[in-house]
Amino acid sequence: MRLGATLAHLSPEPPYAVADWARRLVGAGFESLWTPQIIGRGELVPDPFVTLAVAATATDGVEVGTATVQVPLHHPADLAHRIRSLMSVCGDRLSLGLSPGSTEADYVTLDRDHRTRFRIFDENVARLRDLLATDRPPLLLGSWGANVEKAARDFDGWLASGYRRTPEQIVAAHERYRAAGGGRAIVCAVPVRGDLGLVTEQLQRYAEAGFDDAVVLFEPGGPDPEEVRALLP
Repeated sequence: MRLGATLAHLSPEPPYAVADWARRLVGAGFESLWTPQIIGRGELVPDPFVTLAVAATATDGVEVGTATVQVPLHHPADLAHRIRSLMSVCGDRLSLGLSPGSTEADYVTLDRDHRTRFRIFDENVARLRDLLATDRPPLLLGSWGANVEKAARDFDGWLASGYRRTPEQIVAAHERYRAAGGGRAIVCAVPVRGDLGLVTEQLQRYAEAGFDDAVVLFEPGGPDPEEVRALLP
């Protein structure tokens, strides 16, 4: 199982300096760098397209990805333009995690209807596929519930949230994803706090379950990246 890390943290503290943080994570041995789209929840989480462009410029060879872009918050033509602009910086290093989003505050901030997000997501992804038909990154679905099978059927991979779900729920959903013929499976935003024993146990469990990647989320005051990377040979 490959090990990646997030470029953002979820706290009132100032954001990490993206270029320095990206270089440190890659230097520690992390194999991919990810960032979410969060707006309207009180703290600044930098724009994912800006963040990944900086990270891709500051590092060589490592995968960069969104986990996730909330598709209904964007016009599909504008989103396609931003994706292709990012690809001009990082090329085939980009993986694009997409989701309908789950937090109403993000929708309220941008005057969007949270209740229609699943319908708008399906409509906009269909348009996005057309707009990126000749040149697009892998599309990964950040999903839960019945959409786990949808990720297996219609997308290039699946992103499971290690922040919002228990390991038991995640492993059970992974079994459904594999049974539906799913490809790449990533458990993302696995929180890293002070207890490295707990983190080790979770990572081993995800590896044994058959996940292809795990992506850790460093929380303020937690261990150094080098300590966490050493947990998974």
